[in-house]
Amino acid sequence: MPPWGAALALILAVLALLGLLGPRLRGPWGRAVGERTLPGAQDRDDEEADGGGPADQFSDGSEPLPGGCSLVCKPSALAQCLLRALRRSAVLEPGPRSWLSGPHVQTLCHFILPVVPGPELAREYLQLADDGLVALDWVVGPCVRGRRITSAGGLPAVLLVIPNAWGRLTRNVLRPRLLRPGAAGLYYPVIFHRRGHHGCPLVSPRLQPFGDPSDLKEAVTYIRFRHPAAPLFAVSEGSGSALLLSYLGECGSSSYVTGAACISPVLRCREWFETGLPWPYERGFLLHQKITLSRYATALEDTVDTSRLFRSRSLREFEEALFCHTKSFPISWDTYWDRNDPLRDVDEAAVPVLCICSADDPVCGPPDHTLTTELFHSNPYFFLLLSRHGGHCGFLRQEPLPAWSHEVILESFRALTEFFRMEERMKGLSRHRASFLGSRRRGGALQRREVSSSSNLEEIFSWKRSYTR
Repeated sequence: MPPWGAALALILAVLALLGLLGPRLRGPWGRAVGERTLPGAQDRDDEEADGGGPADQFSDGSEPLPGGCSLVCKPSALAQCLLRALRRSAVLEPGPRSWLSGPHVQTLCHFILPVVPGPELAREYLQLADDGLVALDWVVGPCVRGRRITSAGGLPAVLLVIPNAWGRLTRNVLRPRLLRPGAAGLYYPVIFHRRGHHGCPLVSPRLQPFGDPSDLKEAVTYIRFRHPAAPLFAVSEGSGSALLLSYLGECGSSSYVTGAACISPVLRCREWFETGLPWPYERGFLLHQKITLSRYATALEDTVDTSRLFRSRSLREFEEALFCHTKSFPISWDTYWDRNDPLRDVDEAAVPVLCICSADDPVCGPPDHTLTTELFHSNPYFFLLLSRHGGHCGFLRQEPLPAWSHEVILESFRALTEFFRMEERMKGLSRHRASFLGSRRRGGALQRREVSSSSNLEEIFSWKRSYTR
């Protein structure tokens, strides 16, 4: 544990105690982002036990799943494939309620409890176009035998893991189940670390803004260069989803990613900063950022007002001091979010994205205030798996079982791979049929020259199928 780790662990332990005390200490500071006090809120647990609760607000257009979960999406062939895979899964089956069911405990366990042993990592530093550095941690062990995700050619897949916006790796990500090479469902895992995060040196006085995917683009291009024929899947946690969604939106159909998943994503990021988190989480995340950047205070003095930066009392003040009130190119708060809102180009995304969220998330807040339901109802590439319990990036089960969210991600990636493989097979058969019919009709083409162009187009493209149909 680093020297400052004891202080951070103490704060998180106090937060865990507050979470265990529950509603008795609940006040204005204890409400989640955007949460309102509703009549009869004290009977919420009773309603959930009877089958009601926050998740019911998304019942329109959603499909029920085991364990009180639901899948919110636009109807399509891909949605039906994913729905069948989730309904067959034993991971979502409800288990006995325990002390792990509390949202604060779910959230804090993966921040406080250590992972022993952790994965074996081999680090690579990637020099960017502006001479900055990002780090790629390739997981090289421990290796086990298991089922792998492979492409049609039999090549193993690459899994790109993106930590949260402050470089914090959770216990769930470090669990061997997700990052073990050759484990069930994943192979060649690699963790992306931003500039100055997780031991990556800050060689230029520039940090990566909240939703700027330029560094991630170069990293993905390098991964593609190393594994040109392997499918690439991406997973993000918490606020790290802003980076992944920005990348998918900007790249659109040219993205190298085959499928993506976001665990407890922050979708309405500007409102998330402006409203603020419950104060223990706000202070804990703010302290973590200040400690991380304190080692680069001298290097940042020429571009950032460091005294204002380290005196900030909220995440918004910290973000504004770091990226808006710079000495060289100051910008407004509105301009900053025009450039960094992760949903600014979401309509251009052309990759299936599974978002796993919890109705009791104490960091993101209640789903009716923080989730953009119209995105999942109208966009065929986005799927929302909403559960009643799980906290923020928690989704824990009884030890030694891993978090069920990661198990669902592995199964969804397997379902995507099989679906794409079947689609390619169907398209191949359609091409063969079109070629065969074309050769038969070629002999009588001279007798039927006067055919409208529209009918030709319909004949040529009638076989084509889209997995978002």
